[in-house]
Amino acid sequence: MKILGIIPARYASTRFPGKPLVSIGGKSMIQRVYEQVKKAEKITDVVVATDDTRIKNVITGLGGKCIMTSEMHQTGTERCAEAYALLKADYDYIINIQGDEPFIDPEVINELCELLDYKTEIATVVKRIKDQETLLNPNVVKVVLTMRKQALYFSRQTIPYVRGVEQSEWLDHAEFYKHIGIYAYRSDVLEQIVKLPLNVLENTEKLEQLRWLGYGYRIMASETNYESLGIDTPEDLEKLNFDNK
Repeated sequence: MKILGIIPARYASTRFPGKPLVSIGGKSMIQRVYEQVKKAEKITDVVVATDDTRIKNVITGLGGKCIMTSEMHQTGTERCAEAYALLKADYDYIINIQGDEPFIDPEVINELCELLDYKTEIATVVKRIKDQETLLNPNVVKVVLTMRKQALYFSRQTIPYVRGVEQSEWLDHAEFYKHIGIYAYRSDVLEQIVKLPLNVLENTEKLEQLRWLGYGYRIMASETNYESLGIDTPEDLEKLNFDNK
């Protein structure tokens, strides 16, 4: 099976402009992500998809492959789809790895690859929630799964709702999962989902994966113990640097 890892990285982040190029321990963020992804043994190839030549120069300077894509993309999925089309190569699956997780564990990617069997349309990663703060945080996306680990729904709200139990005790009465935003798409499915029009579910919660569910695509989930360390703001970077000194 041929699996392509794509790291979408745009320069003009609203909350953190130039984020892929910030230094973390002497290396740019995008370099750290790229080096971690390269360690995943089940990935066939890795490319960075960007809209900025400065990011491209970092990757090509490492001997890596980088593809220039449009500045107009609204999501990393759209950028991955363009990069895959520009490559003009055939892969069975494309994995979208966020460019703002400099310490992503390669084993998470390998675990995700275990779900890819040609029948799987889309796959992602989840982590069991074990603390009240994460459970109630609206910035943490939650997902409800079937017994077969297929995603039923994603929300910023705490789901599922535990009826008849005080919220402070919910963790003792149900399983809750945090969504970690890494996706594997079957190549034909990636080409399809970027052509789908916006639907009411995505527009309501501002979560692109709800578009795919809304149109009937199936999303399988790989459960991990890895903790996501995404960097969205300069404050996140300061905390990360402090925690990793």
